[in-house]
Amino acid sequence: MNSGFSFERVATDTVTRARAGRITTAHGVIDTPAFMPVGTQGTVKALTQQMLEDAGASIILGNTYHLYLRPGYETINQLGGLHRFISWERPILTDSGGFQVFSLNSLRKLSEDGVEFQSHVDGSTHFLSPEKSMDIQAALGSDIVMAFDECTPFPATREEALASLELTNRWARRSKQRLKDLHDDPAVSEATGIRVVNQTQALFGIIQGSTFLDLREQSLAGLIDIGFEGYAIGGLSVGEEKSAMFEVVSHIAPMMPEENARYLMGVGTPEDIVEAVALGIDMFDCVMPTRNARNGQLFTSGGKLNIKNSRYKDDPQPIDEACGCPVCARYSRAYLRHLYMTDEILGSVLRSLHNVSFYLDMMRMMRQSIVLGTFIEFRDSFLSGLARGQD
Repeated sequence: MNSGFSFERVATDTVTRARAGRITTAHGVIDTPAFMPVGTQGTVKALTQQMLEDAGASIILGNTYHLYLRPGYETINQLGGLHRFISWERPILTDSGGFQVFSLNSLRKLSEDGVEFQSHVDGSTHFLSPEKSMDIQAALGSDIVMAFDECTPFPATREEALASLELTNRWARRSKQRLKDLHDDPAVSEATGIRVVNQTQALFGIIQGSTFLDLREQSLAGLIDIGFEGYAIGGLSVGEEKSAMFEVVSHIAPMMPEENARYLMGVGTPEDIVEAVALGIDMFDCVMPTRNARNGQLFTSGGKLNIKNSRYKDDPQPIDEACGCPVCARYSRAYLRHLYMTDEILGSVLRSLHNVSFYLDMMRMMRQSIVLGTFIEFRDSFLSGLARGQD
């Protein structure tokens, strides 16, 4: 669709399917495997953009549904697009809004045209279609746009999963056409009142099919026929057993085009990410680092640490002696527990910064080990440390 986006493989592990790559966008380069901190409403909760940059985040995720409701995509577009609005000069991926509408459940009505839903903010009625999702994402100006999809619920019957993936693929074709029209035909963008602020947007298709492996294959084949710059595995981490999730990923990932970026949506724990990288996945996002941080759970090389536990009341150690983040360099567990127990805002900031840094450092170590040919050693050592478990 454009010449401003590209993906190239830099190295491939000789034992597993892990691969290191490089995504080039108009707003910078993303080295993969990559983790995208989730900035739902134009902010990664509790962290400033400077903190994210210093931690090494090369890309963040923005949420189409939430930004559509507040402050409105027209406002963001008038102010120059999402990059300028939130003062973030590095790449941004925006999701399609499909998952958020799916999660509304009883507040939505599905049809061939799209989804009618009620806002969780004020109960007002809205309609989101493939065309509308593309309009919003073009207005936001993200570097990577996700095709509008229906996130298949779990559990689902085979008939329900088939109907869902077929609808998703029809919507994917409409998404591609709409984004192309917005970029190529000034009359289309003028009719919508949208100023396309990023002419090099890339579009990713989303594979559905629940836990039915042949349906996943069918979904992927349909998306490849349409043609996208990247391919994402959706509809996982929605209630299925972890073994079922990895059965799907291990089956479908090798079939995804090698020349395109591969994205596993909404996953997950450090263990999940390392295992998925071994299966050939390049990109990840998850709210877990910041959400768990707000609840007092910290990720460390020795397993999860719940800072609320009384055992840390007098503990002078950093969260993780193996971590080089600013929080571990300066603050003790005792102080961080004090901040949690007194509900100080600084506590959420420091815990979130540590967790996001931990994830980004994990990705850096994986990239390096793939390039050096030591991924298996890294994986075994890293997972062994996590398995020790501190709490």
